[in-house]
Amino acid sequence: MSSGNINEKRESVGAMFDEIAHKYDFLNHFLSFGIDKLWRRKAIRIISRTHSTPEILDVATGTGDMAIASMKLNPKHVTGIDISENMLRAGREKIARLGLSDRIDLLAGASENIQFPDCSFDVAMSSFGVRNFADTLAGLSEMGRVLRPGGMIMVLEFSRPSRFPFSSLYRLYFLHILPAVGRIYSKSKNAYRYLPDTVMKFPENREFMDLLENAGFRAVRQKRLSGGIASIYTGIIIREQ
Repeated sequence: MSSGNINEKRESVGAMFDEIAHKYDFLNHFLSFGIDKLWRRKAIRIISRTHSTPEILDVATGTGDMAIASMKLNPKHVTGIDISENMLRAGREKIARLGLSDRIDLLAGASENIQFPDCSFDVAMSSFGVRNFADTLAGLSEMGRVLRPGGMIMVLEFSRPSRFPFSSLYRLYFLHILPAVGRIYSKSKNAYRYLPDTVMKFPENREFMDLLENAGFRAVRQKRLSGGIASIYTGIIIREQ
């Protein structure tokens, strides 16, 4: 993808999330029946098996839900980056209400050009954000670059159930009911059509694990959640000392 196309997609996605930021948290929990909170807790438990008190980068942090969930790890510090200033503003307000402003910073930043030096973090994570990257492989590679040797990537993303009849019910809800409800509550004509479109096009299973390996990660694993509605992907950066 050319730099012009990357910038164009980044600007388009950022503007869309700016538009729905005021309803984003409500619709996330409402449209997922609250199960997104359970998925984040499971992701944090997976990280906790190998990393305690880590320094964390949360990419495409949105309103900071994953950054807040990571407090269970007792991290040294969490830095979240996102391209939508309105999402960041909503996240900062939420973090302040929770008294976590000294432990979590939310900054403007793009996945394809992370403004931190090599080997700055122990964990790089993203929940429901990688499919919005303007360049998926470039974003994953950047997440690997800023990890210390032995550092972990964790990606929580939607996936597509394959077993009938659950797969058919899922497609009915995701392609028709969710966009209609999202449009009514968010007042955005495009945002909740964009969501199922990106999920249907997003590489999953072995294809996404191959992307992680191409980005430099090893020991890549996938854990499917809730019948395949979502997946947790993990990998480790191994560098020569």
